[in-house]
Parts: sequence; C-alpha cells; structure tokens
Amino acid sequence: MKRNRHSTEFREQALSKVRQRGSRTVEDVARELNMSLGTLWKWLASAKPVDSTDTPQVDLPAEVPAQSWSPAQRLLALQETHPLSGPELHAWCRERGLFEHQLKAWRAAFCVPPVPESREIKSALRELQLKHDGLQRELRRKERALAEAAALLVLQKKYQALWEGEEK
Repeated sequence: MKRNRHSTEFREQALSKVRQRGSRTVEDVARELNMSLGTLWKWLASAKPVDSTDTPQVDLPAEVPAQSWSPAQRLLALQETHPLSGPELHAWCRERGLFEHQLKAWRAAFCVPPVPESREIKSALRELQLKHDGLQRELRRKERALAEAAALLVLQKKYQALWEGEEK
C-alpha cells in the first residue's frame, strides 16, 4: 500500500475548501482534490475549530461622537445602513447620533482608493513611468526591425524563385 504524504499547505487549503464548500458534500471536495475521503475526515477531526474570536468584535459606540469612530466602526455603520432608506435611515441615525451626510462621506471615503501623498511614492511612480515608456519605445523599434527582416526574407525567397524559373 502506497502512502501519500501531503504538504501542510495542501492540508490547509483542503481544510479551507471543506469549510467553504457551500452546498457540496465533503465527498465531492475529496473527489475534486483527488484524495481519500477518510483522510479528509481525519484532518477535519484533528484540525482546530475555526472560531471568530481571532478577529476583535466591533460594536457601535453609544457615547462616543461619530467623528472619533474607528474605520472598523464606520464600516459596520455603513453595513448596517446599506439596506435602509428614508425614515428608517433617519431613525437609525437619530439612535446613533449621526447625520446622513456623515454616512455618505464615509461611503465615499471607503469607495475611493487612497491617493499617494508622499514625494517618494510620486518619484518612484515617475521613474516607473519613464522606464515603461523606454521599454515601449524599444519594443516598437524591435517590432519594426523584425517586420523588416521578415519582409527581406520573403523578398529573397521570391527573388530566388524568379531566377530558378528563368534558368529552366
């Protein structure tokens, strides 16, 4: 009987697939991974249970002003208010001591990527752009040279075919 040893990375990926399998069975996941169902069940039994205590729980503060909320608390507020509109949204804002324009500003801040502000980042970006432009110029030059070489080869073959036809 051949013994198959799997790397720890493979084992972690397999366990992750089993935990996030949705409506599929463990047997389907084992078949997809081309491994024994018993091995996968054994890994599941011996694995540490995944709990959400690793990530800190975020609650919306009641006494703290909205301007001093952390990004995680602001994101939680946006998640809670996403399905709300009209009077429901206004009631939620009154309960938390917020204004609707604050939620709109937070949503805009989360949706827009941060703009690089430091000079080092801007200079590095400029250097990369210059390098990119130089590589593009070199690529165009080489493409033209390659096209010219291909055309010369075609002409050479046609010329040889013409001379061979006249000699006969």
